[in-house]
Order: sequence, then C-alpha cells, then structure tokens
Amino acid sequence: MYVCSCFGITEDQVKRHADGGACTPRQIASACKAGTDCGGCVRRIQALLGRGECPSRELIEGRTAPTGAPAGAPVAVGTTPAVRLSDAA
Repeated sequence: MYVCSCFGITEDQVKRHADGGACTPRQIASACKAGTDCGGCVRRIQALLGRGECPSRELIEGRTAPTGAPAGAPVAVGTTPAVRLSDAA
C-alpha cells in the first residue's frame, strides 16, 4: 500500500528504511523523500514507525545527555560539554 503518493513510496519501503536505522519521519524523508512534498503522509509514517526502540536515537541521546542525567534528558541549547585536553586521546 502506498504511504506517499507524491513520490510513490510504499509501507514496505518505509519499513525497510526504519529497519535500516531511520527512526523519525525526517530521517525517512532524508532516505526517500516521503513527506517532503504535500506532507499528507507524515502522520502515516509516524504511525508506521511507532514508539518502539530506536538504536540510533538511543545513541544520539547517550551522546548529548549531560553526565549523570537520565537518557533522554533535555539538553540546554547553547551549552558546551566540559572537555579537558587530558580527556582527548
């Protein structure tokens, strides 16, 4: 079944991109353009992606969360993590 009629993207294609690591409608759009024209399919893409586990989302959250903060904790915009030269090796 077609999800994005503007670009002829099917549910199977969206699921394959999700299996390949795309976790958000924006990542799906980057992979196949679905959702970038009229936007009518974005909610359907969100429904297909669900709220399941996403390894790349966890990886990103793990890198951006402040030390000691729970995974998924918001990070203040404009903050810079403290990095010492002795840490870089």
